Amino acid sequence: MVVESLTAVPLQLGGLLGSQLGQLLLVLVAIAVVILVGRLVLKIAWRLVTIAAVIIGALLLLSFFGLSPF
Repeated sequence: MVVESLTAVPLQLGGLLGSQLGQLLLVLVAIAVVILVGRLVLKIAWRLVTIAAVIIGALLLLSFFGLSPF
C-alpha cells in the first residue's frame, strides 16, 4: 500500500512540474543542492589547505634551524 502511494507521487507532481513555475522551482531546488554540497566540499578543502600550510610552515622552521627531516 505504501509502495503504491510512493510510486504515484511523481505522476501526481508531473502536472506541477510541467508549468513554468514548477520548472523554476525545480531549478532553484537543484541550485540549492549544488550550493549545499559545494559548501561541504569547500569546508573540507579549507581544512586540508590549513593543515598543509601548518605542516609546511613547521618544516620550513625546522630547516632554518638545520633540523631538516629529509
